[in-house]
Amino acid sequence: MPRFSIEFQQITKRFAGVTALDSVSFCIWGGECHALMGENGAGKSTLGRILAGIHRPDDGQVLIDDKPQNFRSPADAALAGIGMVHQELAFCPDLSVAENLSMGQYPRRMLGLMVDRREMERRAQTLLRSIGVELDVRRNMRALSTAQEQMVQIASAVGTGARILVFDEPTSSLSEPEAQNLFKLIDQLKTRGVTMIYVSHRMPEVFRLCDRFTVLRDGKYVGTLKAADATQDAVVRMMIGRSIEAYFPHHLSSAAGKVILEVENLSSPGRFRDVSFCVRAGEIVGFAGLVGAGRSEVAKAIFGLDKEARGQVSVDGKPMSLGNVRLAMRRGLGLVPEDRKRQGLVLMMGGRQNFSLAMLERFRRLGIIDTRRERRQAAEYFDRLRVKTPSLESPVAGMSGGNQQKVALAKWLGRGARLLIVDEPTRGVDVGAKAAIHGIIDELARQGIGILLISSELPELLNLSTRVLVMRQGRMVGQLERSQLDQERVMRLMAGVAESQPV
Repeated sequence: MPRFSIEFQQITKRFAGVTALDSVSFCIWGGECHALMGENGAGKSTLGRILAGIHRPDDGQVLIDDKPQNFRSPADAALAGIGMVHQELAFCPDLSVAENLSMGQYPRRMLGLMVDRREMERRAQTLLRSIGVELDVRRNMRALSTAQEQMVQIASAVGTGARILVFDEPTSSLSEPEAQNLFKLIDQLKTRGVTMIYVSHRMPEVFRLCDRFTVLRDGKYVGTLKAADATQDAVVRMMIGRSIEAYFPHHLSSAAGKVILEVENLSSPGRFRDVSFCVRAGEIVGFAGLVGAGRSEVAKAIFGLDKEARGQVSVDGKPMSLGNVRLAMRRGLGLVPEDRKRQGLVLMMGGRQNFSLAMLERFRRLGIIDTRRERRQAAEYFDRLRVKTPSLESPVAGMSGGNQQKVALAKWLGRGARLLIVDEPTRGVDVGAKAAIHGIIDELARQGIGILLISSELPELLNLSTRVLVMRQGRMVGQLERSQLDQERVMRLMAGVAESQPV
């Protein structure tokens, strides 16, 4: 029988009267990749943070190699050989990649009086190359994409030589090829005897990587399955107490309507060039491409966030000036950005206030917000989208990822957006919330709203889209109709691989 590496004994953790973990007990074998699964709010991340020294349990204890641990800080856990790749990226945005990767352990010269920047940058490049990433380590973190930030965080955790690693949604912002590189790295770590806890909502990657699966539900331990005994349906049933049927989009039963958005020869220096496409009423146009291909940049330019963009964007056949967000909103465009926490929501504000952010002028009377009307409309849309929140005034920071995304969608639906750009709509949400968001997007298309869907998750694009546009290195390289869609064909276009070559 394998020897324990980690043992959780009756772990209980409470936050402000809410029980996040309730007497959770199970074991993880040394050298295995162990999946930790459950819906948002099940307690997965909390358990990982307890192991990493970020939280301390209220009751119970953690044993590593049969020895009780009492980590008072992440530094204590790091000294014990534990590293963590967090779901929520946390860096100093105005410091360079090298400075962030050397945080707390800057190399010194001149008798310790000065930071050795050359050595610091060399160490950072070594860490990044250890996971197969080439990046200018002198760039500020603020200038990186979400996916690049994710890779820096992975390098920070893996490159320290930790013997226990916690991966919390590590592929949530990575493209398929980048995720495959991470999977190869995890395989290598397993051969070196590194023990890993892998938290993810993505079933295929969990079944690809993990030896055993532990499921939590509402903060309680449900059970552990060996990979050989597990099926996706069995795991989903353990997670949510029911199975989820395969979703077939209903908007496909109706023909698309007239063109709402037409883009011609749209370019932005250093980002993308000569992009042309259209979106019709009632269709979902998928945008595929590797991270850095220019998908999100095109979306932002259409919405008026790129002052350097040039080309022609028309709405309902009428040209629209670029670089003007207010005009884009008046013409019926809405944008749900990739990073909902930093760009799509104000976390410490309540659901009601977030709902009305895109349409304050509608609720203002003599310069004062009509909160009664604002509350009534927010309640209507929250009910339509089944947003779960203690009250309309509760800060959205306390909501699950799926409910936060629904609030971000409600904001634009309340405004009456006719063309909705949705960037990574199910990033970091659980399987139940993902199905609900897919249903919402499909229903919006069925009601005649045009949807531009950007996703790094190919099954999501292939399932929902009427057709898929593929970008590579800032150029549009292909369009596939619904009948042509399959994962390998899309990946070949994304990677620039000929039909006769392996992907």
